[in-house]
Amino acid sequence: MSFLRTWQYNSFRRAEHGRSRHLTTVGRLLFVALFMSGLMGLDTTRTLLYQIAAFLLPIFIFAFFWGRRFRLRVSLKRELPRFGTAGSPLEYRLHIANHSNKAEKGLTVQERIEPSCPTQEEFFNTPEPGEERRNLFDRVVLYYRWRWLMAKKEIARMTPQSAPLLPRNAEAEMRIELTPLRRGVLHLTGLIFARPDPFNLYQAFVQVAADDSVLILPKRYDLPPFALPGSRKFKRGGVALASSVGDSEEFVALRDYRPGDPLRHIHWKSWAKTGKPIVKEFQDEYFARHALILDTFQQAAHSDTFEEAVSVAASFACAVRTQDSLLDLMFIGADAYCFTAGRSLAHTEQMLEILASVSVCSDKPFSVLPPIVFERAGMLSGCICVLLAWDDDRKTFINRLRQLGVPVIVFVLRDPKREPSLSESGAGGVYFLRVGQIQRDLFAAF
Repeated sequence: MSFLRTWQYNSFRRAEHGRSRHLTTVGRLLFVALFMSGLMGLDTTRTLLYQIAAFLLPIFIFAFFWGRRFRLRVSLKRELPRFGTAGSPLEYRLHIANHSNKAEKGLTVQERIEPSCPTQEEFFNTPEPGEERRNLFDRVVLYYRWRWLMAKKEIARMTPQSAPLLPRNAEAEMRIELTPLRRGVLHLTGLIFARPDPFNLYQAFVQVAADDSVLILPKRYDLPPFALPGSRKFKRGGVALASSVGDSEEFVALRDYRPGDPLRHIHWKSWAKTGKPIVKEFQDEYFARHALILDTFQQAAHSDTFEEAVSVAASFACAVRTQDSLLDLMFIGADAYCFTAGRSLAHTEQMLEILASVSVCSDKPFSVLPPIVFERAGMLSGCICVLLAWDDDRKTFINRLRQLGVPVIVFVLRDPKREPSLSESGAGGVYFLRVGQIQRDLFAAF
């Protein structure tokens, strides 16, 4: 029975979406007029409304059979960027090759973005926020929960765009713009071409397959200039494996060879000039290494709080200068992850790619994260923590980091509708960011 309920909702949406696409705005109005006039004009002896139905019905029949004749022979090629960003328009070029002997005009184009319908498990295990305040009927039927999940899983939205004239046996180019709504992989399975009938009542559709995908990065916020907590630390060998194998050191000068110097430090050109062995002298480096810790521990599979936390983490990943420092991104998913960027190890784009695919961890407690961070505490100059709550476990974790001598700045995401106002934001390096007002609270924090 539970499977039937989700199946019914998904089938109803597809049928409703198909009907609404075919009829234009004018077509919907005239179809209502056709239906009402036909219903109220059944008794032809009392009213003349049946004449309106008799006039409109042949027009709709003509429009329907006109649409059935719509054929299109085209091939497509997209010029997609490597990445998109959630909430920002994604623009790219589309090449359309017309393979028929007839020019096509008056077409509209829309990307085919299949909705990701909620599974049975998601439907029954992910309650809608505020669902407990709905009436008994809505809590039993769960229609509003299904609508909320459909909205949460919608990855992109696009309005139909007018296509240029497609000359016969020739190629045309147009610019496509759509808006990604959330992070993740955006799969584009094809395009939908539409052409209205001469009365502009009914649209006929032709779907052309063209598979492509683009990675949508998390939304990011502007950050004011800020100083990271902590300072540079001395590390034996510099940044291990940062740009070479073995000790990473900074070149200082040349000197005579001493017994015990490694052969790989010999400067062969100087030996050839002077006739005696000369070696390169290096100095161990001081550098800064910061950790960016993302809290992924929550029970709900979807929440605005978690998505905002990912966006805040992505904002700091882009703002931290990694030319002369390292940044460790740490979080718990199916496994424990620690990804390091900076000093020739990796780039910020790679860190954003990881954040684009991170998901909540609902099967593990928060206590699995602290040991992983404490193990690296001796290497860290400072730490930025993005947390989903401010409970005893998280307070203990932050206090323990400070006891280990790691400067910490903490950002706690909260829902202003569910939690009371926290006037102590900023006390002790802990800042509370309200969902829906993240940008304002970030500037207030600095």
